[in-house]
Formats: sequence, C-alpha cells, structure tokens
Amino acid sequence: MAKQKNRAFLKWAGGKYGLVEQIASRLPDADRLIEPFVGAGSVFLNTHYKRYLLNDINPDLINLYNLLKAQPDRLIRDAQAFFSTKHNSAEIYYALRDEFNQSSDVYYRSILFLYFNRHGYNGLCRYNLSGKFNVPFGRYKRPYFPEKEMNVFAEKAQQAIFTCLPFEKVFSKARAGNVIYCDPPYAPLSKTASFTSYAANSFGEAAQDKLALLALKASSRGIPVLISNHDVPLTRKLYQPACLSQMSVKRSISQNGALRKPAAELLALFSPTELDSL
Repeated sequence: MAKQKNRAFLKWAGGKYGLVEQIASRLPDADRLIEPFVGAGSVFLNTHYKRYLLNDINPDLINLYNLLKAQPDRLIRDAQAFFSTKHNSAEIYYALRDEFNQSSDVYYRSILFLYFNRHGYNGLCRYNLSGKFNVPFGRYKRPYFPEKEMNVFAEKAQQAIFTCLPFEKVFSKARAGNVIYCDPPYAPLSKTASFTSYAANSFGEAAQDKLALLALKASSRGIPVLISNHDVPLTRKLYQPACLSQMSVKRSISQNGALRKPAAELLALFSPTELDSL
C-alpha cells in the first residue's frame, strides 16, 4: 500500500504536492536538506532527512512557520477563530487586510496570513511595491481550516530551522553532507507570462542565472543541488551542466480554471558525479 502523502496547510502558487514523489526520488541521501525557497513546504513534508534548513524571502511566511513550530496549540486555536461565517465576508476581509498592512505584531500578522491564504482570491500571496498585501477577497462558501495539516507540519518542524534570507546567503550555509532543493519562482513560459513577484522583489532572469551558477559551484564543492522550474529554452540553457529530466504537472492555481492545463516541468540535478563526467 502506497504511503499517504502529507499536504501542506497553505495554498501556494507553484506548490509541489503533485510532484513530490518525482522530486524525492531524485534527491540524494544526506543528513540535511536545505530549501532556499520553501514555499508551502510540500517537499519538506514528504521527505525523511534528519535535519532541515528551510528558507523563504517572505517574512510573514517564515514568522508563521516559526510560531507554529514553537506554540502550535495556541496558534491553531487562535487562527481557527477567524474561520467563521462572520469573518467570511468582503467587508471583514478588507478591514482585516487594512489591519494587517498597518500592524507590526508578528503573532497577529501570522494568524491573518493564514486567514488570507484560505479566504483570499485563488490562495494567492501578493504584495504591492510598498510591501502591502493586496490580494482581493476570494468569495468561498466555506473556507477549509487546515487543523490536521498544521499539526503534522508543527510536529515535523521540530527537525527544522526556518530563516528569512536571500537565497545566496542560504547557499553559503551549505556544508558537505547536505543536499539543496530549489523551487524558485518560475521562469516565464513567454515574454508576457510571468508570476515572479509574490514578494515585493521580483525574480528575473538575472536571479535565475545567479541561482544556476550557485548550484554549479555548490556541486563542485560536493553538495548536490536539485532545481525545479518550467521547461523553457532559458532553463535548458542555464541548467546545461546538470542531469535533466522532464515531467508534466497540472497547475493548481490559475486565473482561469479552464486554463489549468499540464505544463512541462524540468528537474535539474547538479551533482559532483555529473560534473566529473563532463
């Protein structure tokens, strides 16, 4: 009987739940998995390393993870209070969004971040250039409260350290015996199709190029790096030194449900053995 997969408690654009078996099968053994772009954490939740270093550039996301790790019962109880009929209205949603954007209370922002994730449009996480959260109300009949998934995450989080750093700094923390999995913002499928700015900073071609270079350097130090991305000419070029494999994935978040068609996904493994064969 196949082992049941663990679902992330957050909705996430580009989440890897549908690909975790393929990704996990390509990750080498190690004592620690490092994820510079952890997102919703599907790979973390469905792999079995002794230790994890999990990073994201979004401080609201990382603060939520750290609080869930430290005080799961309190956080789950307080967050659940916002999943009521009273709170499932546009008027309340926008009032809370204004409060969130004016608040510096990390605990309160974490609770609201989860609320927005389940009540906001398409589960998107998006900020404007001023760093203000600006996702509109989603109009769901009965948003799901992920209590079970949060408890699973909180338990496994005891093996993890969560950081909020630029991805370059996370690479500098890797040591022999580690493996790195990167799920960066996607390279665009075309010049006009791009979803790279869920944080206030965009992730353009220069960043994609820097990530590929860091992966190559890490593998030359004996640290394997696996990267997932769209299969497009840019990524084929950047990941040329790696062992490449292609698969199809259905997009879970899209502007139009009818357009959620399979897209080509590329997995690129930069490993010392691959470099030796060049």
